[in-house]
Amino acid sequence: MTDDEERTKRLVAAWRGADRVLSRSLLEPTVGELLATLPGLAEADPDEGADVYGDGVVARLEQRVAELLGMEDAAFFPSGTMAQQVALRCWAGRTGNPVVALHPMSHPELWEGGALSVVSGLRTVHPTREARQPTAREVAELAEPFGTLMLELPLREAGFLLPTWEELVALVEAARERDAVVHFDGARLWESTVQLGRPLPEIAGLADSVYVSFYKSLGGLSGAALAGPAALVGEARVWRHRYGGQIFRQFPQALSALAGLERELPRLPSYVAQARVVAAALREGFAEAGLPWFRVHPEVPHTHQFQVWLPYEADRLTEAGLRQAESTGRVLFRRWSPAGPPAVSLTELELTSPSLSWTPSDIRTAVADFASYL
Repeated sequence: MTDDEERTKRLVAAWRGADRVLSRSLLEPTVGELLATLPGLAEADPDEGADVYGDGVVARLEQRVAELLGMEDAAFFPSGTMAQQVALRCWAGRTGNPVVALHPMSHPELWEGGALSVVSGLRTVHPTREARQPTAREVAELAEPFGTLMLELPLREAGFLLPTWEELVALVEAARERDAVVHFDGARLWESTVQLGRPLPEIAGLADSVYVSFYKSLGGLSGAALAGPAALVGEARVWRHRYGGQIFRQFPQALSALAGLERELPRLPSYVAQARVVAAALREGFAEAGLPWFRVHPEVPHTHQFQVWLPYEADRLTEAGLRQAESTGRVLFRRWSPAGPPAVSLTELELTSPSLSWTPSDIRTAVADFASYL
């Protein structure tokens, strides 16, 4: 076992044994726990026919997503990567332009192995390289034509950042003026309604197509959906089959996604509110602990996820959090990663139901305790 594997094993053991955690980890559940508590399975009708290649409960999920987003149709995909590859490929065929304008920190550019070009034959251009959402002016002034503008809402790698509603409307209008279609990478669109101040159908209605995830915020097992005009979604289903996404049975994923839409979707605004409370308390705690420098980014979270930056090596911070968990039974932070500048590291926090019992005083106390392990 490597040192990293050994640390991961120790981290997961400490997280699982903790009395109190601020944020969840997808690494924690065992197979047995997932099977025992799988959302949706307990309430499922045992006499309902099992799905076959996307009918039954999968079709019900697709209909539900289309209704929630105010779109004509939606198609289930085994992964968001496949859903977006297919969406952007379909739009390129329809517009006749293989160029996709998107942020260089977006998911297809960082986490998909260059699949847009290698698999789909598309090319990308970047309205901006700054760690923020692009502006309408930058889209309008791109030096070459593009067929699709893809916006990641929120932009995770930049700190889960969203534009304002007015900025988003202007971005879409700028793309339309360039005769381009608009696709939203909405993996975390579900929790964006608070910051944007609009319901899901109004947000999704700005775009020509939208991808949403079922596990990132809704707690589903896996899977995604692509929503948009019926004709586009019909074509996407053809490409889904070609990409190997026509799975024989998918009812566990579909049931857990439906359960997430029922249970977690209504709770997301409360998680966003708690994230803002926690972010403020963290800043106060860091200041009281006398840390030489810190950053909570964004200062007021746009969603229920945000970044924390500290001026220490990532291994040192991860070890401090591990020692705190093992000694006190409280998990404040989990893994840390290098943030770019030397000796500066960041971690992401996602505030869901475990965080709701934490008060600002609890956070400040835990920060002081964490600092003592540095």
